[in-house]
Amino acid sequence: MKRKPIYVEILIESDLENVWDTSQNPQLHEQWDLRFSSITYLPKKEGEPQQFTYSRTVGPFYKVEGWGKSVGTFHNGDGVSSSSLHFGTDQRLSPIREGRGYWKYEAQEDGVKFLTQYDYDVNFGRVGKFMDKLAFRPAIGWATALSFDVLKRWLEKGETPHAQYLRFFSTYLITFLFAFIWIYQGLMPKVIAMHPEEQAMVGNAFSLSESQATVAVLVIGTLEILFGIIWLFYKRKSHLFILQCILFPLLTIAAVYTAPPAAVHPFNPVTFNLSLLVLSLLGWLVCKDVPSAKSCQRKR
Repeated sequence: MKRKPIYVEILIESDLENVWDTSQNPQLHEQWDLRFSSITYLPKKEGEPQQFTYSRTVGPFYKVEGWGKSVGTFHNGDGVSSSSLHFGTDQRLSPIREGRGYWKYEAQEDGVKFLTQYDYDVNFGRVGKFMDKLAFRPAIGWATALSFDVLKRWLEKGETPHAQYLRFFSTYLITFLFAFIWIYQGLMPKVIAMHPEEQAMVGNAFSLSESQATVAVLVIGTLEILFGIIWLFYKRKSHLFILQCILFPLLTIAAVYTAPPAAVHPFNPVTFNLSLLVLSLLGWLVCKDVPSAKSCQRKR
């Protein structure tokens, strides 16, 4: 099956020169494009293509470094500009071996339609092609689209890419943390282990028999697991953060009321829930208007 090139398009409410400059100036480009940690233009003679080197830090121990060559044309008259690109790397561990693509800028009445299309060959033969289709190509397409939305917000609202990425990754780091906490708390001490303290607290709170408390703990554990899963898929994260700001004080009061000795245990419900309450408040503050890859058109 023939692979599909990566295509990303977005409308930016700015003038063509600003969009061109922030995507063609390496010091500005590397600020908003998630695919690059650094871009360095090499010296060139007049009339020659612009050559450059780039790098992308992948984790704490590995950096992908590559080369590129671009030919840009800038036409103010007809409102359409373009820049073609040839890129690659000699590193054998890189998923990408060599590729080609282009930027295109089309002036519109309400801004600039900024788009890119590119494709590449991969390393590691058939295994590389399979992994590229399964994981890497969707990931790099998503990173391109997210970067385009960051650029759009930078030019339209003035918020720096660094601040946008800080809010974006903080929001989703907290999201995955809460998903893990709810799923773990529902699955391990309640559904799987059926911890005696869980049964005792629920039994005391609702005056239940031992068998009734067991069923109640299973139900509560299942609800906590479902709530953790909701964290992964529900889009309006602010709603979940606000809900938790209400839930955690209530859960703390209920835990101390039903099992007062628990308040003096190590890692007790008071300190645990207070920490999660503060984290929920921080999440609510940073989750507003985060950039999104969904703001872009991914097909022609």
